[in-house]
Amino acid sequence: MTRNLIVINFIIYFASVLLLRRGFDLAEVAGLHYFESSAFRVWQLLTYQFLHSTSSIEHVLSNMFALYMFGSSIEYFWGSKRYLIYYLLCGISAGLVQELSWYYELREVVQYASVQLPSGIVPLDTFLSMLNTVGASGAVFGILLASGVLFPNSYVLIGFAIPLKMKYFVFLYGAFELFAGIHNTWGQVAHFAHLGGMIGGAILIYLWRKKGVIR
Repeated sequence: MTRNLIVINFIIYFASVLLLRRGFDLAEVAGLHYFESSAFRVWQLLTYQFLHSTSSIEHVLSNMFALYMFGSSIEYFWGSKRYLIYYLLCGISAGLVQELSWYYELREVVQYASVQLPSGIVPLDTFLSMLNTVGASGAVFGILLASGVLFPNSYVLIGFAIPLKMKYFVFLYGAFELFAGIHNTWGQVAHFAHLGGMIGGAILIYLWRKKGVIR
């Protein structure tokens, strides 16, 4: 399943690049839009997970490398079906948290009929439809959390040089995402969506453990 997810993500990435060259932006249709915009569709909470930025291959490469590094071992312990359910639900959880983040940021903006941008004044719905999130990062962060829970004392090499226990790596990465999200740093990265993937993963693991369906 890990291999299939990686292949699907790369196929969709290259298809997105080719379609964009022909004038069709797949992210406008399948990327996650703000829920109060006319461009929002519920199924985008699922489809956005398989899209990545077409401006650079780095986005999809980094996500798929992380999935390759941490996903297979989790799939081995949980089985392909439960692993896929976990992956997709973490992505959905990340999308929901991103929606909440937008809602908090836009709570005053939505009171007006138009918005002033550097390019000029645009209608509110046009502005809201510009908000768009793509990427498997939320699902991958859920996988990262599961690795910290299943293999807390295994080591990951930071920068391929510094060894750090998985439980500390996950904690520090989560703390970094929280800090970056609060301070809105490092560009347009959806830091709260990353945290949302971790939160969704934590809830699922707790519920599955309580029911006794996973160790």
